[in-house]
Amino acid sequence: MADIRRIALINNPVLRNVLITQSYYELSQIIMSRTGAAANWCTYATWASKQAGQSIRKEDLRRTLEARVDIEVLSEFQALIAMAAEMGIGSSIRTRLHALVKNSLFIRVVDKISEAVAKGNKKVFEEIGFEFARFIATCFDNAEPDLQRCDLFCREMRDGDPPDGQQYLKRAFTNYYTGFFERDEQLRLEKLLLANLEIGFHEQTRLQPEILDSLNAAFTGKETFRKEVVDFLFPPGSWLSQVRFLYLKITGKTSRLEAAIDRLIVKLQHLVRKQITACLMTLNLPHETLLLSKDLQRTYPKVLSSLSCKDLVELMEKIDTTPESLKESGAEDWADLTDRMHFITELFRCYQFDEQLYQPAFKPEQVAAMKRGEVPMRW
Repeated sequence: MADIRRIALINNPVLRNVLITQSYYELSQIIMSRTGAAANWCTYATWASKQAGQSIRKEDLRRTLEARVDIEVLSEFQALIAMAAEMGIGSSIRTRLHALVKNSLFIRVVDKISEAVAKGNKKVFEEIGFEFARFIATCFDNAEPDLQRCDLFCREMRDGDPPDGQQYLKRAFTNYYTGFFERDEQLRLEKLLLANLEIGFHEQTRLQPEILDSLNAAFTGKETFRKEVVDFLFPPGSWLSQVRFLYLKITGKTSRLEAAIDRLIVKLQHLVRKQITACLMTLNLPHETLLLSKDLQRTYPKVLSSLSCKDLVELMEKIDTTPESLKESGAEDWADLTDRMHFITELFRCYQFDEQLYQPAFKPEQVAAMKRGEVPMRW
């Protein structure tokens, strides 16, 4: 528990993230020492946290945006540059406008996403990671079931539904605990899936603000960026700025050039939103890359193909719109909690016995480095 608190207090988001990822792996292994080879919530959290690290370290997204801008926004750039040329604005406008887009808009967007993802990564870990550590410290050494002890553990969590209540966490840890002693193998494995989903539902509800902030980064600072472009084309105090002011005062309308600026900004926002969505809706597992917008190309494990646990069936009816099929499992809108939980539900059910997920997220030398407080450029 002290380790969880210490890691959550680390100010460097990159170092904190890799330590969070490693901690999830270690917690996952401890839980599996009681459940056997079956994924628990921490197993999935390991890979989700590692994926989050790419956004936190600001890898890939800015390079992708810079590579795509000349392809997807070319016509809007050309139209704006042509109108600027008609007004006698400098010949180097193309290079300087590109630099403004890359060094102002793109940096601001990537910084916003990094901040939101890091905040969510920390938020989940210091709550759920801590409860896993407390569960291990409190309930893990029981050779025989002691429901009173489990109940005392759960009483320290808040009543009520998420985001403020922790009722789903109480249910989840109770299901983990009773699953340790369940002799009916079918019911035991269904209880493990149920516990994973209960924590997943709590986690995703809690993360809703950070997910929205990440996806809406394309629309953050729109007016600031527009002012930067206008000031770039009509430098304050210049004759061009004075002409613009008089035109607006007399006509009450923006010029064709400013209309072209607005079209450029709208197209840039579209590009940024599309690339942000693609970045956040990708999950790299050890053996495959999942596009979260696509239906899972798997089959249910035989033991989970037909569910009998009453509580699990009831929860599935609430969070899975196609509870007996992988059809439409891909999430069309990651900002939509229902859409997101549908995909996660199918992911947890399909991959519960995928042994590839049980392996470490980092090499031993990387673990040793991060525990010394070192932050390499790439992980």
